[in-house]
Amino acid sequence: MASALHIQGIRKTFGKGDKQVEVLKRIDIEVAPGEFLILVGPSGCGKSTLLNIIAGLEDPTEGAIRIGERNVIGVPPAQRDIAMVFQSYALYPTMSVADNIGFALEMRKVPKAEREQRIRDVAAMLQIEHLLDRRPAQLSGGQRQRVAMGRALARQPQLFLFDEPLSNLDAKLRVEMRAEIKRLHQRSGITSVYVTHDQIEAMTLGSRIAVMKGGVLQQLGTPDEIYNRPANTYVATFMGSPTMNLIAGHAVESSAGCRFSFHGVTLNALCPAPAGQALQLGLRPEHLRLEDTASWRGEVTIIEPTGADTYVVVATAAGDVSVRVPPHTSVRVGDNVGLGFHPGAASWFDAGTGQRWSD
Repeated sequence: MASALHIQGIRKTFGKGDKQVEVLKRIDIEVAPGEFLILVGPSGCGKSTLLNIIAGLEDPTEGAIRIGERNVIGVPPAQRDIAMVFQSYALYPTMSVADNIGFALEMRKVPKAEREQRIRDVAAMLQIEHLLDRRPAQLSGGQRQRVAMGRALARQPQLFLFDEPLSNLDAKLRVEMRAEIKRLHQRSGITSVYVTHDQIEAMTLGSRIAVMKGGVLQQLGTPDEIYNRPANTYVATFMGSPTMNLIAGHAVESSAGCRFSFHGVTLNALCPAPAGQALQLGLRPEHLRLEDTASWRGEVTIIEPTGADTYVVVATAAGDVSVRVPPHTSVRVGDNVGLGFHPGAASWFDAGTGQRWSD
């Protein structure tokens, strides 16, 4: 049965005195049984340190980690009933695939018949039954990663931990292995925590995403919440490719209510803040459209075909804006175009703090 994971007030510092660095700043996350949590953020944000604390490879400066009802701070990694898949496959080169998968079971003195059955079950789940007699040197990168996951899965742990497991794979294999990991989680139902800096992995894999920056949890939510209702401008620009467009301006009073004004343009859309409030308007590229009669205008500087969609970069007085358009657009570089958007899709941020404005 899947276990809950409780991350409570976790702080981590390195060094002493003037050289002390705080890399985790009171992280609180509750992970439900069977949930797939993604820790995402740039290099140095603290996500791998947090994963290592969960695993028992690092001790926190303050706080508690509970797996189920048990506080595991101070408990050795081998006694936490977790399984970890690393960026490096960490397979034993002289052992067969079957022996690699079953090694941890053998160390735990699982009876041979049960061990062999688990190896067969896991191999079938990962579609590597035909590879059981091979050694790691005879496998592709994707096959090695499947074996590494099989070794972890065979133990039937309470908790699965992934530390950027797809970073060493090429783009095509990463897409295939993302789907494999998702299927694996759906079949096993094991509570999982997955570290990545890739926001596409985060959006496609996670049931919830924890976005981190500088050791601080910026937002915790579903992929839909993170993408469509980012908590601040950092989350808005980190998640999504191309990034969310941010336009700086302020609220102005009009006969029909507050409107948003910037660089001499006043948009015909209600603004949630009082007149005079400095704001940033956030718009995803797919929420913008080209409109011949719009007052907000600019010049097309770049056209980026991606196959299913085309992205047009428009230079405006408020800065460059990325717009998603149909793949066979008639727009050309140098065209003067107008910009409109869907008001209901807009995100509003306080220009001073960067935090989402209540709407």
